[in-house]
Amino acid sequence: MARTTQIKKYLIEQFSLEIQPDELADDYDLLAGGVIDSLGLLTLVSWLEDTYGLNVDVLDVAPDNFRSVRAIDAFCDAASAPGPAAGTTGATEAATTGARRP
Repeated sequence: MARTTQIKKYLIEQFSLEIQPDELADDYDLLAGGVIDSLGLLTLVSWLEDTYGLNVDVLDVAPDNFRSVRAIDAFCDAASAPGPAAGTTGATEAATTGARRP
């Protein structure tokens, strides 16, 4: 199963959304739409750590990293990348700009 589909299924189940995964657009603003609040963000980060084995640095818990399914997926890519960017503020840079540190 694609990670974006897993993320969508989690969001739908955890936040009691009454839609199907294919109805949740990858770029839908989860924060502005009221799906995720500050407590929900912490719950989501915990799930990402448990599910994908990520070690999320507190500096990486920035709203823009979790604003949409696409942003969450990019954040996971950056946080799981080998090297110094893994689980560090490099994940923030990569998730928000699409760039990775060498």
